[in-house]
Amino acid sequence: MRLYQTKLLEKLEESLGAVLPIIGIVLLLCFTIAPVPPGILMAFIIGAVLLIIGMMFFTLGAEIAMTPMGERIGTSMTQSTHVGVVALLCFVLGFIITISEPDLQVLAEQVPSIPNYTLIIAVAAGVGIFLVAAMMRMLLGIALSHMLVALYLLVFALAFFVPGDFLAVAFDSGGVTTGPMTVPFIMALGIGFSAVRSDRHAENDSFGLVALCSVGPVLAVLILGMLYDPGEGSYTQAAIPDADTSVELWRLFSSGIPHYMKEMLISLLPIVLFFLVFQILLLHLKKRTLLKIVIGILYTYIGLFLFLTGVNVGFMPAGNYLGQIIASLPYSWIIVPIGMIIGYFIVKAEPAVYVLMEQVEELTSGAISGKSMGLSLSVGVSCSLGLAMIRVITGISIFWFLIPGYIAAVILSFFVPKIFTAIAFDSGGVASGPMTATFLLPFAMGACEALGGNIVTDAFGVVAMVAMTPLITIQVLGAVYRVREKKTEAAVLIPAEASVIPWEDLGDFDIIEL
Repeated sequence: MRLYQTKLLEKLEESLGAVLPIIGIVLLLCFTIAPVPPGILMAFIIGAVLLIIGMMFFTLGAEIAMTPMGERIGTSMTQSTHVGVVALLCFVLGFIITISEPDLQVLAEQVPSIPNYTLIIAVAAGVGIFLVAAMMRMLLGIALSHMLVALYLLVFALAFFVPGDFLAVAFDSGGVTTGPMTVPFIMALGIGFSAVRSDRHAENDSFGLVALCSVGPVLAVLILGMLYDPGEGSYTQAAIPDADTSVELWRLFSSGIPHYMKEMLISLLPIVLFFLVFQILLLHLKKRTLLKIVIGILYTYIGLFLFLTGVNVGFMPAGNYLGQIIASLPYSWIIVPIGMIIGYFIVKAEPAVYVLMEQVEELTSGAISGKSMGLSLSVGVSCSLGLAMIRVITGISIFWFLIPGYIAAVILSFFVPKIFTAIAFDSGGVASGPMTATFLLPFAMGACEALGGNIVTDAFGVVAMVAMTPLITIQVLGAVYRVREKKTEAAVLIPAEASVIPWEDLGDFDIIEL
């Protein structure tokens, strides 16, 4: 118990470091150029407290439960000699995880021209199919970059035949379906798959599952967009709640907490049942290990419903209202640098980002530090928010950003170490989590509304932009890493070669730096 208390304090420190900067930025804006109603401000502050506590519990729960569960299931699945059985299990797992993802329900509500259950089932099937493809890639050792080239060529080819109203939701769906609950499990599943391989590429191939699973929803929605007529259907903007009194403020959160408790219970239940089946049939873990996992699941559950209550009830109204006020200023262009600053810090508050950084640092034995990963993600999301705000102001099509961005990301994949490519494409799905959907997207919608733009074509797509830019920045980090590695190797080789050169042949060199 004392160990868990120590761990919770560590996670609390991490959560405070992640969330306090964004709280400070929002408060600074509220008390200077963007005044907001007291009810929205108080809801934001209470939401921030819930977010901090939720992140603390979630990150510890993911560490002691979700990651071990995923690794053990992945390892036991690959021990089967029947590839068809493994493929079927992967599809079922991908399907049930996705269909219970809360953000997918929100996504379905935004496309009135497609029946909700049709969209949900199609997206879940897309994730299931691509989880099978990701598993086969790992077992067969297929290069991730080759698969990504083929898949994104297919994605953009289909996109030209889809009505414009479907494009934003299609590309957003890839980030929405990789939520904070599914990402740790899918990533751990990849580690479990790679554990059965002993070749030198096994570590590199342990990443990439989230990247491929993010493609499935995009393709699914694009295909639906070719089958359904958008008609008059468009995104429906949710009402922004406000509280004039403390009693109304309490009602907002008291109604939100039970709602998200129920949602998270429904979301976690399929994964827990799937694990129990494996425990009974294959794993046979000891009682002490099982007890630890149960405690971790409880922490995960508490963390997620507190986190989602905080961001949905507290952060969403603040994001929308700030976007409206800042875009209404005489110098509306200032929303671009403000968006970049918010993007730089807000990605640190994404709960799944910490899971990714810890797994990367652990698997690479510290060669790729969590700090450098975090910096690269922050720079990437900062750039994406700047570009998204330019779209809001000018109305430029999202294609002018996504096509060059993905071309650059795919080209880089052939010049950087493979592990950086896999981590980069995973990080895109990880970075575009609930903070993006509940603060950055409302921020863009509020700005677009104030400027009189088209919310469907100009504001939506923020999730897609946030998912794209880390693909470039993480791979640039890989290129820097490779250059430094070559310099280190050269520095080691030079003294060895210099030692056999006669002193009289050294010419004017007086000192050799070792």
